[in-house]
Amino acid sequence: MKKKAWFTGMASLVLIMGVLAGCSGNGNSNAGSEASPSANATASSGDPIQLTMWGGVPPESGPQAVVDAWNAEHPDIQVEYVRFVNDDEGNLKLDTAMMTGQDVDLFVNYTISQASKRVEAGLALDLSKFSDYNIDEKMGPDAKSFLIDGKYYGVPTTKSPFFVALNKDALDAAGLEVPKEWTWDELREYAKQLKQDGGYGFIQHTEPYVDPIDSVLAKEGYTKADGTSNLDHPLVKKWLETLNAMMAEDKSTPPLGEQLTSKMPVEQEFLSGKAPMLNIGAWLLRSSNNFTDFPRDFKIAFAPVPRLTDNAADYVTRGGLGDYISINAKSKHQEAAWEFLKWYADGGMAPMAAGGRLPASKDADQDAALESLLGDKADTYDVDSLMYVMFNNPAPTYVRSLPQEVMDARAQEYEKYFLGTQSADDTIAAMVKRHNEYLEQNQ
Repeated sequence: MKKKAWFTGMASLVLIMGVLAGCSGNGNSNAGSEASPSANATASSGDPIQLTMWGGVPPESGPQAVVDAWNAEHPDIQVEYVRFVNDDEGNLKLDTAMMTGQDVDLFVNYTISQASKRVEAGLALDLSKFSDYNIDEKMGPDAKSFLIDGKYYGVPTTKSPFFVALNKDALDAAGLEVPKEWTWDELREYAKQLKQDGGYGFIQHTEPYVDPIDSVLAKEGYTKADGTSNLDHPLVKKWLETLNAMMAEDKSTPPLGEQLTSKMPVEQEFLSGKAPMLNIGAWLLRSSNNFTDFPRDFKIAFAPVPRLTDNAADYVTRGGLGDYISINAKSKHQEAAWEFLKWYADGGMAPMAAGGRLPASKDADQDAALESLLGDKADTYDVDSLMYVMFNNPAPTYVRSLPQEVMDARAQEYEKYFLGTQSADDTIAAMVKRHNEYLEQNQ
């Protein structure tokens, strides 16, 4: 994980941007509102407006089909899709492109933390300047998780479930059910039973690695009543010790050090049948539908991410909405970008379902999206469990909103624990100390 490097680079770029803004004499953070008079007009030559959209999904997994469909219908506004890898380096590349004036008209934020940083840097347009699209009405109550200082600086466009993907053939052979609700202790037992021949029973992407903590603190609060850090909540230690025991005692999940140094391709490990359980988000489906690169001979089932708390009523799960698409505040074509964004959100994005991205708008054609999601591979999935985690899981959802600085600090500390250089108690004390320092600095 290189989050510290990302933040340091981002902070430097924000400083540069501030200097440039000062030199220009423009103190308005919503700089796009002062675009040149011809900013949103078709080029004087009669050429179409050219928009560039940056996103983290490979073009062949839906985005190219989306922009091809738009371009065929809108000869006056043409869109080019540019892919950036959704990791620290890729997000820094996007931020650098915007800050240095490269062509970026629309861009996808994959966490609210990323979006907030871009708002602070003056990179995301305040969408309240447009009055012809009601985000709350279109996307439902979960959209409010994406308000930043009471405003929308983007449109959340997808349903974003996270889940544990399961090799159903392996579960059936072991006599294990597909859970509709379970705890991390129960997942630990599954992992012990399912590991074979020195392999692992459970693996996970590093992106949702820390979700168990957030599933607790999104409900309980990241701070206590006195305003101090709540990262010493008892369930934080339970997560640390449970996962560490799976690494060191059970050997049912890879040690973090091994996963980081080997850059373990966890999707490939799962889809090849080597590991029967994978903690991941809906983006798995763009690989699991790809039998050319990821051939498999087993059926995939799906279970909710397990909970740390024993009481199901106390559990919230990561999910809700995602793919928060913003318009660059420096774009010369804000109105044209807005027209594309509305079209995209209300169903133009249907081809994205092939990669697990279902449209969130109530006006999107969900049948078309589901057809795109499953294609001709429906019989290779346990569809009932897929529909459950996508649509029917009653657990409330949260969107991770912890400031990036705090995410970076706690990641640096829990990595020390999983690498064996720091005890659980010292790890929690260090996370609390660094969180409290952040809170004091940002009062």
